[in-house]
Amino acid sequence: MLENCKTAQERWGGTHEMIDRWLSDRQQALISFFAIQEAQGKENLAEQLQIFSQQLVDYISEGHFEIYEQLFREAKEYDDGGLELAHELYPQIELTTQRLLNFNDKYASIDLVEANIVNLNGDLSSLGEKMSERFDMEDRLIARLHTAHQKTLA
Repeated sequence: MLENCKTAQERWGGTHEMIDRWLSDRQQALISFFAIQEAQGKENLAEQLQIFSQQLVDYISEGHFEIYEQLFREAKEYDDGGLELAHELYPQIELTTQRLLNFNDKYASIDLVEANIVNLNGDLSSLGEKMSERFDMEDRLIARLHTAHQKTLA
């Protein structure tokens, strides 16, 4: 998953500062996600979960309030079929948003971490799958709605 993130940055890096920052934030969230696996003790685990959750929420917010708007604007402007893809994928991305935010809420404090510790490995596994699905959909949007218009925008 982290390798796919690097590949996306290499593919689209430099095309748009906002997308570059967003992809970098995605990579940082992934690094934090994997750091959870190495956390020792409940306090360190709770700290790693909070760091990851904050980065994930920031990443999600950037997507919804900056990136998707920009991509949809480009799709409308160029009217070359990209808007149909956006309408197909965005509801699916929304579903992953809710799942990711539910994880954040479930592990928001050390008390919640302790209360839900027996579910953590399964929740992390499920979360990793949802993140991977989301990243694939986002990469498709970037490729279709931005990269296709990169030469025109330059």
